[in-house]
Amino acid sequence: MAWEDRTPFEMIRLQYGLTEASVIDFMRSNMKKSSFKMWRKRMKGRLTKHLALQSCLAISGEALSQQTLTK
Repeated sequence: MAWEDRTPFEMIRLQYGLTEASVIDFMRSNMKKSSFKMWRKRMKGRLTKHLALQSCLAISGEALSQQTLTK
């Protein structure tokens, strides 16, 4: 679940009881160093890994689509 880009950390916490920091520690200890670095680079600031950021993205996406329709 943690490897997949679309699964938010909040869902991992609900299903497995692991915090974001715990997931990061788990991934660090179970992956090759280069794979972990690649994963962290992908996850850093990724909107889909945080539900709160997803809702901001959805709101801004709605605003953008409405602006396009009104023009």
